[in-house]
Amino acid sequence: MSLTEAQVKKIAKLTRIKLDDNEVKHYQAELSNILDWIEQLSEVDTDGVDDMTSVVNVGSPMRRDEITDGNCVDDVLANAPDSKYGYFTVPKMVE
Repeated sequence: MSLTEAQVKKIAKLTRIKLDDNEVKHYQAELSNILDWIEQLSEVDTDGVDDMTSVVNVGSPMRRDEITDGNCVDDVLANAPDSKYGYFTVPKMVE
């Protein structure tokens, strides 16, 4: 697929990239080559090939979905200027 100069200028405008005429011709060829590669990839028969997100077959580590306090309340509250009953104490803002 070959792009025209007008299409390259439109892409440059949409991406807010300022190109002079020499750069337009250069990127016209570069972008056309990229689109040719994409067309070539679409010709590959991928029927029966499973989708994948990585070339390495690694599963996500699973853990039980439990709500916890992190078991570090004292460590967290040690950073607080003031705390009471296991919570941060803040100044009253509303009467």
